[in-house]
Amino acid sequence: MNDVTKIKYVFIALFSVMIGNAIAQEKSQISVINPPINTEILGSNRGLALQMIIDKKFKTIPKLGFFSVTSLVGEWDTNQINDYMTQASLTYDIAKGFKLAGGLHVTPVKGMRPIAGIIYTVANPTWLFVANSRIDYSKDTNVEGMFLVEYKPQINDNWRLYSRIQALYEYSTVINLQTRSYLMARAGLSYREITFGVGTNIDYYGPEKHNENSIGGFLSFLLF
Repeated sequence: MNDVTKIKYVFIALFSVMIGNAIAQEKSQISVINPPINTEILGSNRGLALQMIIDKKFKTIPKLGFFSVTSLVGEWDTNQINDYMTQASLTYDIAKGFKLAGGLHVTPVKGMRPIAGIIYTVANPTWLFVANSRIDYSKDTNVEGMFLVEYKPQINDNWRLYSRIQALYEYSTVINLQTRSYLMARAGLSYREITFGVGTNIDYYGPEKHNENSIGGFLSFLLF
């Protein structure tokens, strides 16, 4: 049995224990407030970019949850989607704002890989901060950090100003170089659950840091 296989078995066993402990601890019904699904579309000079963020808790086992970030880019000059990235993880609350996460990460270049990480979140009506770190289990292990900051000051009962900075950096421990990074910026207005404005995505691909920039308008909305 190689080292990667051993790590995978340890990872599975750890999450089995976590789930068992969570079920044992949740003997009484606890009210769960789940944040809505955040879906955003950016139309730009490059094409259409979509991002969906899901952060939900199990209704009867609120220490357990599901966290997912999916992003993809459909370029105007091609019928194929060559740039997509999905992270889907089970989460377990370990302290206020902190979660252990374990699941899968999928890209067209590296395929599907098991991952583990820590997620930290601070949220109130005006500010949102998310820090998501992960490591994948493979022969060419990658370490990744993603940070998101939103500032949404209230104008009146229905309207808010909206701004967001989101950044990602992925690093290969084998070649000691970055393999993927991006910076997203948004500015606009929110009317209830709908937000719109201008935005840019600055993307870098591979160790050679091939650059693709997108500038355009965005529309986002909150679902159930």
